[in-house]
Amino acid sequence: MPDQSSWLREATATAEGGHVRTDDGGLSTALASPLAAHCTGLRPEQLLAAAFASCLHHAAVEAAGEITNEAHTVQVRAEAKLGRDDDGRYRADVHAQISSAGLSREQLADLVEYADRLWPFSSSDASRHRLTVTPAENGRH
Repeated sequence: MPDQSSWLREATATAEGGHVRTDDGGLSTALASPLAAHCTGLRPEQLLAAAFASCLHHAAVEAAGEITNEAHTVQVRAEAKLGRDDDGRYRADVHAQISSAGLSREQLADLVEYADRLWPFSSSDASRHRLTVTPAENGRH
């Protein structure tokens, strides 16, 4: 682990009483519980999908700047599924697709590989989550 002075950003969020908010006020929304079907608001898998899409988008934009000096529009689509192991622990399966207009298939594959390596939750991490990051199909953006 890096020492405290090497961290780039820090955020704090609080979830309680069916609501989640970041301390800076950037996000504030109702939460649904996977254990209570009657609850309304964002479900955990929606929050995971949004978090992975946001993080990978940042990494993909950074990677695109390393691959080409032309301006490109980067899009990340993330799908998250939650499951339960036999021992009751939750596990997550996230599949993300990265697309960018104007890149060749080879450049897009390079972008995906680079972006996947940048983020701390990568496809190579074999913990209780599985992340699969792939280029989007041609024509999807």
